[in-house]
Amino acid sequence: MQSLVYADVRAKFGLSANLAIQAIRRVCANRKTAAQKGKKITEFAPTSASYDARIFSFDEKNWRVSLKLLEHRRKFDLLIGNYQRHLLKGTKPTSATLVKRRDGTYYINIQVEKPIHAATPGNGVLGVDLGRTDIASTSDGQSWSGKQTTNIRNHHWRMRAILSQKASKGTRSSRRRCRQLQKRLRGREKRFQSWVNHNISKELVDNAATSSRAIAIEDLTGIRDRTNKQPRSKKDKRLGNSWAFYQLRQFLEYKSLLKGVKLILVPPAYTSKTCHKCKHLGDRKGKKFYCLNPDCCWSGDADYNGSQNIAALGMIVNHPGGSSRLHCNLSTDGSGLLKAHTYPIG
Repeated sequence: MQSLVYADVRAKFGLSANLAIQAIRRVCANRKTAAQKGKKITEFAPTSASYDARIFSFDEKNWRVSLKLLEHRRKFDLLIGNYQRHLLKGTKPTSATLVKRRDGTYYINIQVEKPIHAATPGNGVLGVDLGRTDIASTSDGQSWSGKQTTNIRNHHWRMRAILSQKASKGTRSSRRRCRQLQKRLRGREKRFQSWVNHNISKELVDNAATSSRAIAIEDLTGIRDRTNKQPRSKKDKRLGNSWAFYQLRQFLEYKSLLKGVKLILVPPAYTSKTCHKCKHLGDRKGKKFYCLNPDCCWSGDADYNGSQNIAALGMIVNHPGGSSRLHCNLSTDGSGLLKAHTYPIG
């Protein structure tokens, strides 16, 4: 792509050599992402520009950045808080992204490199069961209810439905007002979900780091496609499709790297249907689990039971040595995370 359009881009837009290369790279990356998602892209909105060390620099003494613009290089003071200053202090960032807001103003994302602590096996495994009723439940008995998140989602869904109807059938002034409200509500639900997942992931990683344990979670890749093929109500499908389990996994991944906590992925098959006490199949009804083994008859919270099974599978990965009941094969995915493939014996 660069050999085809480089000269034309420089001549048409008056970009310097590095800015032209950064623009071409951005378009190529966007086209590749769109192709992976099966989308046809004909144009891109000018919302951001990438900078590297040759056209960007950071001055910690004066808290300002220097950027190469179309005609010349300019310096800008950073209007940032103490938290951002703490992250930038003592660093030498070599890349940044200049982003344009919808209102026409700009802000800059500065990429900072941090050292990653080597993950250690630890003394045990903290099992975490992910779900919608409870966003996360641990093998320690701690859980985070998803009731507030579900209520927020339902509220925003109703608001979007009402505004969409009024925006198409109301008067001119009401349609204008509805569009303004839609713009204001855009992204509010997503920001709330991100805030919840940040809090949960931080507490989970801090707990594991304090007790020197690894974290085991289910590998839920493809769960939406599998569940959408089953007969479900429209409401259940909507709530399932808006479940942000993958975002929580991403937050756990990078927070674990920063804390030196080992993150293990285990297969979700039968983790919620197996009794953690006797390893026999049981019956799950909502939040309750009942073991069908007459010699055990354990009953209790289904998510707690699932987290115990996840912790047991994670322990096999963390301390390989076999089990009298389970056989485990290990593999790694592209991100380097350990994945366990477990099969019952007998």
